[in-house]
Amino acid sequence: MSGPYSLDRRKMLAGAALAGASLFPTGASAEEKPKKRLTMKKSINQWAFPYPEKMNLQQCLMLAKDAGFDAIELNYDLDNDLSPKAGKKDLQKIRVLAEKIGIQISGLCSFLFWPYPLTTNDPGKRNRGMELAGLMANAAHELGVENLLVVPGAVHIPWRNDYEPVPNAVCDKRAREAIGKLLPAAEKLKVKLNIENIFFNGYLMTPGEMIDFVDSFKSDHVRVHFDTGNIMMFQFPEHWIRQLGKRIQNVHLKEFTKKGTDYSLESFRPLLDGTTNWPEVMRAFEETGYQGHLTFEYFHPYAHFPEALIYQTADSLDRLLGIK
Repeated sequence: MSGPYSLDRRKMLAGAALAGASLFPTGASAEEKPKKRLTMKKSINQWAFPYPEKMNLQQCLMLAKDAGFDAIELNYDLDNDLSPKAGKKDLQKIRVLAEKIGIQISGLCSFLFWPYPLTTNDPGKRNRGMELAGLMANAAHELGVENLLVVPGAVHIPWRNDYEPVPNAVCDKRAREAIGKLLPAAEKLKVKLNIENIFFNGYLMTPGEMIDFVDSFKSDHVRVHFDTGNIMMFQFPEHWIRQLGKRIQNVHLKEFTKKGTDYSLESFRPLLDGTTNWPEVMRAFEETGYQGHLTFEYFHPYAHFPEALIYQTADSLDRLLGIK
């Protein structure tokens, strides 16, 4: 830049040094940094990897380990490694593979609760959803995993045109019946049914409603899978965390931006590239004594150099946890 208001670069740097400041700060401000190293575990969901198109399961596990994650959350579907096609021996092979690589499996997750909702008006889909949920619980058991994410129901599913809206009272009744039926087997398998908060489905919209639902079963095997991003549209995760407290068994650390108007999966962002107040969220987790996994969930693997997202996320988590 030239002109009457230009400054020589060396003069700028010298002025900054005299002022005791840097033009290129290298760290977060004091109030952003955790006061101490937090002990929660770093995890990442398999949807952040280009699986199965460009990476197989072993490559996903190895990349997560190499990036510094303690664990990975695996996804149950109809066609791949974790599916109804997988028998006991197949599941145990996955367990052994993860152990050999040296990475934990933080939980099981699935999109199948949307095509086969537990509260749909279609009895056939409802029964299929119950069957699949039972298979997921059994898969978790064979993998040596205690956490199964469960979507108990939906008043509305805005991204599907095959779901007839269900009245709130009917949705609640069906959801409670479904979890009640799944619970005895889950307790026997030592698998926790972790109820996820999802603003988009119009059900369990406040922490009070979630608490009432979870506590009604009076079982340590019905807990909360808290998702920080799913409520960011109109609410704030730090408020929910403090109210849910010890009920939180597992966590999706999902980034969301309130700057846009798109309320689809596109509104979720890479970690730290949103409007979440992460210092306050981490303080809330610490206050409740949460010691479990923090699992980054993201649905858009990078088309090119997909490993970059994995390493970037690990670095962001290190900063949230006070490791860096």
